[in-house]
Amino acid sequence: MITRIRTTLRRDEGASAVEYGLLVAAIAAIIVGVVFLLGSRVKSTFSKTESCISSTSTAC
Repeated sequence: MITRIRTTLRRDEGASAVEYGLLVAAIAAIIVGVVFLLGSRVKSTFSKTESCISSTSTAC
């Protein structure tokens, strides 16, 4: 009886697709979080860079 339970628990057939799906979902959630956290900083940096390139003054 114990060996039957052990062999049943050791079988991991079909679980890899679910595990890969969860891994992809976790990576996507991390990417979305980083974009939301750093999005405004990156936007302001690009805006500052654009204004420095557009302006005629040399001090930015």
